[in-house]
Amino acid sequence: MIEVRTLVERCRRGDALAWEALVRRFQGRIYALACQYVGDRELARDVAQDVFVRVWQRLDTFGGGDAFAGWLIAIARNVCIDATRRRKARPPAGDVVVGQDMELTESGPDPEVASVARSRERLLYRALDRLTGINREMIVLKEIHGMKLEEISELLALPIGTVKSRSNRARIELAHALRAIDPGFGGGVA
Repeated sequence: MIEVRTLVERCRRGDALAWEALVRRFQGRIYALACQYVGDRELARDVAQDVFVRVWQRLDTFGGGDAFAGWLIAIARNVCIDATRRRKARPPAGDVVVGQDMELTESGPDPEVASVARSRERLLYRALDRLTGINREMIVLKEIHGMKLEEISELLALPIGTVKSRSNRARIELAHALRAIDPGFGGGVA
């Protein structure tokens, strides 16, 4: 697999195959992020396309190195926020709740295990819907997309200590939301 840094350099030189490889490498992650922010599959597809258009237009502004994923997520977050603002200004006829109907069909060997996993995923998305905006964003960025605290700090322009405390509060709020939906969640541990 070609390193991201190499793909970016080749893209800057106009290599269409490198661009295709770069998009393919990150399209699933960006689509998932968009789904989590905007809550609508069709809108998330449009947002993901917009993200890659912006990335193409701004590829020369990327500083290089190994921070491409963080740079890409920062652009994606901004495009998602813009799309959410536009949507609130002119809401569609029927809004879809975040997480609703976002499960992927799984072709696992054990249907019971797959059913439990889908049930847990639905529970997680229902709980995410109950979180405050900043706490939801912290869970999405850190726990779902695996960003490091330092990357989140830079992305949100917040001190690292603030990010750590918000991350902790977000996990606590998520646990409370999960228990409110399913009192048996977590074995009753407070």
